[in-house]
Amino acid sequence: MKQIDHSQGLKQKIYSKKAQVGIIGLGYVGLPIALSLVDAGFSTCGFDIDSEKVSSLMSGRSYISYIGNEKILESLASKRFRATADYALLTEMDVVLICVPTPLTHHREPDLKFVLTSTETLASYLRSGQLIILESTTYPGTTEEVVRPLLEVSGLKSGEDFYLAYSPEREDPGNMEFAAGAIPKVVGGDGEEALRLASLFYEQFTAKVVPVSNTKTAETVKLVENIFRAVNIALVNELKVVCDAMVIDIWEVIDAAKTKPFGYMPFYPGPGLGGHCIPIDPFYLTWKARELEIHTRFIELAGEINTAMPAYVIQKLTEALSDRLEIGLKGTRVLVLGIAYKKNIDDTRGSASLKIMDLLRARGAEVAFYDPYVPKVPLTRDHPSLAGLSSISWEASELGVYQAALVLTDHEGVDYAALLREVPIVVDTRNAMASLGDLAKSVIKA
Repeated sequence: MKQIDHSQGLKQKIYSKKAQVGIIGLGYVGLPIALSLVDAGFSTCGFDIDSEKVSSLMSGRSYISYIGNEKILESLASKRFRATADYALLTEMDVVLICVPTPLTHHREPDLKFVLTSTETLASYLRSGQLIILESTTYPGTTEEVVRPLLEVSGLKSGEDFYLAYSPEREDPGNMEFAAGAIPKVVGGDGEEALRLASLFYEQFTAKVVPVSNTKTAETVKLVENIFRAVNIALVNELKVVCDAMVIDIWEVIDAAKTKPFGYMPFYPGPGLGGHCIPIDPFYLTWKARELEIHTRFIELAGEINTAMPAYVIQKLTEALSDRLEIGLKGTRVLVLGIAYKKNIDDTRGSASLKIMDLLRARGAEVAFYDPYVPKVPLTRDHPSLAGLSSISWEASELGVYQAALVLTDHEGVDYAALLREVPIVVDTRNAMASLGDLAKSVIKA
């Protein structure tokens, strides 16, 4: 029996932008990609199990701070965007992107439950001629060893009936300089035709496509990018501790070092890692390496250093309370500035601030927080006791009730001068006070 070539018709649909595109997962990765596809002229349908997200989008409301309501309304008005919880509509899609979270278990092992559930659901609606692309960060071999077999349960075969590829998500939340379509896309295919189709697809709405030899290579690229960052952040965090012991300002050192035009790239210390990628991705490779009886000592050491930073910050605060106010941490009123994992966004995933707040509470401190982007602590797996805690309103006259403040996220637009005037002890983990000059001499850097 002659094999049907499904690729030619799909190529034409992609090139003419008549392909229907489905995005599974409408979070910080899926929604920006969906909107970029709409801007490029593709009819795009977002799928999510969270009915509140679907309802919000279909009503023209964004739930991501740096994506305005007007952008959602504009996409809806184009008639090229819709959101749904009806996964049966996947059968209408020509291209399907899987953009779901890939967290770690409590034992720092890959948790693929969202990928597995999404793939199993997709398999029940899979049809010939579709291009399926996994974007979720994962360990090398996931696309080939996990996703492909689950899809082939449908009776269809990868490379013959449908096409499978992997392209790691690259998203910098809140960075308007690098919107989804402006970031080069690495692409690996399960076979040459899948690579050609996936590359053609991304060429329609991204600045540059970087094809690699297979899906394992593409999966590894993403891990290497974030391991590079995690290791260098760990290095500068360790240097921070050393410099502090020698009464040297690590921030001044970095500012001077980065004037070298070659051979140096600045990384900055902080209260601990945050976000969904850097605290997690390195351990996907560590886990996979253990299957090969390889011990990834460098990666694991970096993880240890970065994980120790919240305790270091609390140690610095405790020392300051003892030296300056002659009091302990128990019963002290502490104000945390910023619970988003980085400045000027509302994303609290993996935020070190939440870990520090939990540790402060465990030590008996009375903890409040202020964050202009996060009005309330969301429910999280690791810090459920903080869920529902509301940000204080910023009133300079009321800051004096706190004996200490921790600057954990350096949001712009905060009146740091008022904080210094009203609160006896300010511990700054982000060098946010540097611009205040002489006023900042009393700040403890951590």
